[in-house]
Amino acid sequence: MWAASCLASCCAACACNACTTVVSGISRRSARIAYCGLFALSLIVSWILREVAAPLMEKIPWINHFHKTPDREWFETDAVLRVSLGNFMFFTILATMMVGVKNQKDPRDSLHHGGWMAKVVCWCILVILMFFLPNEIVSFYESASKFGSGLFLLVQVVLLLDFVHGWNDKWVGYDEKFWYVALLVVSLVCYLGTFAFSGLLFHWFTPSGQDCGLNTFFIVMTLIFAFVFAIIALHPAVSGSVLPASVISLYCMYLCYSGLASEPREYECNGLHKHSKAASTGTLTIGLLTTVLSVVYSAVRAGSSTTLLSPPSSPRAGADHPLLPLDNKASKQEEKEKACKPVTYSYSFFHIIFSLASMYSAMLLTGWSTSVGESGKLVDVGWPSVWVRILTGWATAGLYTWSLVAPILFPDREF
Repeated sequence: MWAASCLASCCAACACNACTTVVSGISRRSARIAYCGLFALSLIVSWILREVAAPLMEKIPWINHFHKTPDREWFETDAVLRVSLGNFMFFTILATMMVGVKNQKDPRDSLHHGGWMAKVVCWCILVILMFFLPNEIVSFYESASKFGSGLFLLVQVVLLLDFVHGWNDKWVGYDEKFWYVALLVVSLVCYLGTFAFSGLLFHWFTPSGQDCGLNTFFIVMTLIFAFVFAIIALHPAVSGSVLPASVISLYCMYLCYSGLASEPREYECNGLHKHSKAASTGTLTIGLLTTVLSVVYSAVRAGSSTTLLSPPSSPRAGADHPLLPLDNKASKQEEKEKACKPVTYSYSFFHIIFSLASMYSAMLLTGWSTSVGESGKLVDVGWPSVWVRILTGWATAGLYTWSLVAPILFPDREF
């Protein structure tokens, strides 16, 4: 018994030392990856609770206070939203605390990059506290998450524009025939995919014998955007490339599909309503993968050549350094020289991205469903979700068009 007790104590000490070593090993640059890891942990916890938490939540009186106990799906949705709310609060608090940090001499700079054990504990406490909140607060958060998700989709658009323009510039920079042919092939494939996708949308969402003018309008508008992109990009005054235009066209068509697929199941123009659930496994997996990749990409791009997360006065020198430095001596030397060094990206906006991503991931895991209502019943995806996605597609078109014409309208400014 004594030996077992000693062995347990040794194991516990080793585990604590291991955790302390890992936490203390998080450097300034790898801190961005650590935040991504914490966000990924929130997705895993949400997914697990979505599957197993319903029987436990049915016994909590301030959650299940209805005269008739809701379906299991209601509790699954509610559990996801509460974890998401805790994650949202965690990153929103950090974003508020980091407002105005301009150089590494600010004490909050160390808070942003360090204190990981305390951060993990605070994150756990916030998530647990969310399960003590009344349903009305969760209901309000669910409604706000639809619009917060739309903002996150706009962030994805900015990142997509940044990536596609960088991709195009890199291939053009080779100045070889092979890469020009590759640009043409990829552009043609994207355009063919856009038009083929539009044909499927007409087949699925404008069934014969039904008045589906709204769905037709959405699809036709997206096709018009695709033609407008190509015309503007190929205009001599713009001197653009068809690669970004083709990729953005395909993305806009995907957003159009996503919006049409969110229409209520009883809507006669939704041809998929008999064949899919509110949140199918395929849609859920693709959506979550896109979310994680977007958040990781935003974290990696922070402090590099992109201006998305960089304050106006910051240098764009972060791209020349590795994201995960392995040289401890170099890291220590860098810490000594950081006294008056300006920050390379906006810490506050960095955390806002994670806050919006928390809302978006909650919508994906719940199928954009309403969790809490007076009747305690689950409401499937509906028109608010449709318009969030459709308007995001239109905003994508507007942002891309602006990126093409802005240098002509304002030649003295850098875009």
